[in-house]
Amino acid sequence: MAKICPITKRTSFVGGGYSNATRATQFNPTGKTRRQVNLQKKKIYVPELKKTVTMTLSTRAIKTIQKNGAYATLKKAGIIKAGVLKKGTKSK
Repeated sequence: MAKICPITKRTSFVGGGYSNATRATQFNPTGKTRRQVNLQKKKIYVPELKKTVTMTLSTRAIKTIQKNGAYATLKKAGIIKAGVLKKGTKSK
């Protein structure tokens, strides 16, 4: 499973390039590192659908759901279309 948030589309990125201090030292130069997104497995209750959805979300997406509501956020992300959940999302 890819490490990507379905709401914010956040994924890992390469960061931490060489600094001038690193270039100046010829011993133990550090290279680039892959920064992973902070993903959390969450159960979200959607009252409009009367269902609980289990998703792997970034912490930014969790804050967005708390602010705007579950149904509106999932609909804007394209996970809910016409009151029906998209295939591939677990619901109970």
